[in-house]
Amino acid sequence: MLRERIRHRPLLDRVVTADEAAALIKDGMTVGMSGFTRAGEAKAVPLALAERARKDPLKITLMTGASLGNDLDKTLAEAHVLARRMPFQSDPGLRKAINAGEVMFIDQHLSETVEQLRTNQIPPVDIAVVEAVAITEQGGIVPTTSVGNSASFAILADKVIVEINLSQPVTLEGLHDIYIPARRPARMPIPVVTPESRVGLPFIPVPPEKIVAIVVSEKHDSSATILPPDDDTRAIAGNLTDFLLNEVKRGRMGYELQPLQAGIGTIANAVLHGFIDSPFHDLKMYSEVLQDSTFELFDAGKLGFASGSSITLSAKMYRKVLPRLAEYKHHLILRPQEISNHPEVIRRLGLICINTALEFDIYGNVNSTHVGGTHMMNGIGGSGDFARNGYMSIFVTKSIAKNGAISSVVPMVSHVDHTEHDVDVLVTEVGLADLRGLAPRERAQVIIANCVHPDYRDALRDYYVRASQRGGHTPHILEEAFSWHVALRDRGTMRSA
Repeated sequence: MLRERIRHRPLLDRVVTADEAAALIKDGMTVGMSGFTRAGEAKAVPLALAERARKDPLKITLMTGASLGNDLDKTLAEAHVLARRMPFQSDPGLRKAINAGEVMFIDQHLSETVEQLRTNQIPPVDIAVVEAVAITEQGGIVPTTSVGNSASFAILADKVIVEINLSQPVTLEGLHDIYIPARRPARMPIPVVTPESRVGLPFIPVPPEKIVAIVVSEKHDSSATILPPDDDTRAIAGNLTDFLLNEVKRGRMGYELQPLQAGIGTIANAVLHGFIDSPFHDLKMYSEVLQDSTFELFDAGKLGFASGSSITLSAKMYRKVLPRLAEYKHHLILRPQEISNHPEVIRRLGLICINTALEFDIYGNVNSTHVGGTHMMNGIGGSGDFARNGYMSIFVTKSIAKNGAISSVVPMVSHVDHTEHDVDVLVTEVGLADLRGLAPRERAQVIIANCVHPDYRDALRDYYVRASQRGGHTPHILEEAFSWHVALRDRGTMRSA
């Protein structure tokens, strides 16, 4: 079986243990690891590195595509391996270390990391660790369930460690489209003109001599925790469906819509799931993460093609999809994240972009990363790449959290990830605010009327009226703007005393 996976025969001599491979990683190195939203991460070498660090302390800068699965970020953080981490994470253990100031976290737009590496704006990758399903006869690395930043890490690094994962199906080969942009300023346009465009190679091209070690693994990807749609998420999906139907009726698009992008998570997944019972058809997707709803839409005959950078599924959906991957394969592409998230391509394709907010304010500014303005949750991910460049930027969230102690709509967001200039539509279970063509004062009235939970609507309306009396293009009462967040901190609720 190993000879079938490692088809460049001289590389068979470089098969080593995970401990031996991890020993190649030295203190102070910058390490680029595969992995994007809990899919396709190297699994054996990081664990070996953490075990080594418990006996022989070392620190590294760790770059990935996005979050790692199998609790690897937690394990590395608890072993005190991480000095710096970028560009995204979602692990509670690592989050705790970041918010304590123990790990320096660089939160980046996911399209930007390898651009900065390519131009030497940040320290170079010393060694790349990439999970693969196979190595071709020429030494090309065939990724598994994600591409992320793996291709650029492997191309730019001095050395590459490959993890051959025997649990990943060989049917993954041929799914990937590895295209690396040329260096600027002489770069030609990226030739992706439809979600189906294949413009690159089905493997990561690296000289075989750069592959210094190969480790064999059989550990599966972590499954995503995706809750089924509830009344609120169904209402959010219904509000958005009604809005898009109206866009069709007004002649702005057809029932096939524009290509769809959606962020990861329960709410975004539920919103896409809502398209199953809609009149929309022949849909296409150009996104980062292909999750359960992608394959539910395929099976319902609603979706014709999906392009992403990773496949991240629930345990039930993994069991369904992986044995049938050959059936889906001709309807899928996995790309490097700098292509899936590239502003040029997003703008060209005219995407409908659906992402999740932690909170938004009465003027349409969105916070998607920080609790109380200070504590990092996960990171901005690709939402900024899509929001600023898409045909339509939509943010969704439930109107309240923590059993109503928190309003997701506030006078002023405690941290701004997406300014009002990048936000077109806001949706909660209460309703939808179409902000296109509205000035700030008009935006506030529409948001308060349509998106705010009834428990908080009067208080927000009162704030806006009093702020407007003070004047200004974007009226605020500065001494009260964060009073709701202060109340939550001090009393555990944003509700009036």
